[in-house]
Amino acid sequence: MEQKSALGYLHNLVQDKKQGFIAIAIKFLLLIGSFFYGLIVRVLILFHSISPRRLDCRVISVGNITWGGTGKTALVEFIARYLKQKEHKIAILSRGYKKPDTRYPLPLPAACLPDRQGRQGVTRYETMGDEPYMLSKRLSDVPIIVDGDRIRAAKRAIRDYAVDTVILDDGFQQWKIKKDLEIVAIDANCPFGNKQMIPRGILREPLSSLRRADAFILTKTNLAANTSDIKDFLNKINSKAIILESIHKPAGFYRIDNPEELLSLDILKGKTATLFSGIGDPGSFESLIKNLGLNIGSSFIFPDHYQYRKEDLDNIVKYSQDKNIEAIITTEKDAVRIYELRAKSKSLEIFVLRIELIITKDEERFYNRLLRLYSL
Repeated sequence: MEQKSALGYLHNLVQDKKQGFIAIAIKFLLLIGSFFYGLIVRVLILFHSISPRRLDCRVISVGNITWGGTGKTALVEFIARYLKQKEHKIAILSRGYKKPDTRYPLPLPAACLPDRQGRQGVTRYETMGDEPYMLSKRLSDVPIIVDGDRIRAAKRAIRDYAVDTVILDDGFQQWKIKKDLEIVAIDANCPFGNKQMIPRGILREPLSSLRRADAFILTKTNLAANTSDIKDFLNKINSKAIILESIHKPAGFYRIDNPEELLSLDILKGKTATLFSGIGDPGSFESLIKNLGLNIGSSFIFPDHYQYRKEDLDNIVKYSQDKNIEAIITTEKDAVRIYELRAKSKSLEIFVLRIELIITKDEERFYNRLLRLYSL
């Protein structure tokens, strides 16, 4: 049950899921737009690559070349945890996608700040954006700096937190910054779409840009039929980069009101659930739920980073109750956007699926590549 929107229609169009005369006409116009978009991107890359800015710390970039969910935020968390274990001082720099409040561009000192009308009690999600807020909850001892200007954010991280490393979340298009390690996350289920650039396709840069990468991490390989073709393609473009595989592994469920108590994955096994999500790749979320032995009664799909309203949750709860569905499940990214709006129901609870990224092959090779940064 997909939320109707112009963005949703466009997303289906660029993946060639829409057919007919109107779709063909729109695709032709989008192709023209892709030509001009690609021209502008190439000029920007050339301009910024002439003299990229060197920062006074190690810079690890985690990004993607496509529009949509590739799992890069989970990869950022994975890297941050490992480097913290090795006693490195790190900060994560994010632009805070759809962060509505631009008055607080840097780390927030408290859980709540006043809103535009001066009222107290606005959550950090509303000032940080959903993904940075989620990371701040999962990595409580790591500074999460939200600022569209990554150079300014890095200076703040060095000055205020004495970090030796910054991780650029969604950093592949940060062309003006000199990086010590360029990591590109690639969704193994839909690596490059139709290989066309935005708006006709999902590529944010030409595929030739992959030559800049030092490492490719194939994500969600547990949901993909085959990865050998992707690896062959990447090797042809960039034979120097390492290629590793990772999976999104379910770690457990938690109730929306109690994220500290992680419940067993078997707690909902065999039950029928309503799913809802506003993420870049809702299909992978649904596949994970099915693989856990649950029945999907219905799935409400909203646009990525969707700002939920109370009516949305009320409708989901009512629909589930009318269909005698036993549980409602969402993602962690969605959970931070609905916490203050969460529906109250005596018969139905909202559960959140927690996932973790695991590198399935050559994990030590990846760790060694990270640690080499500090021996140069």
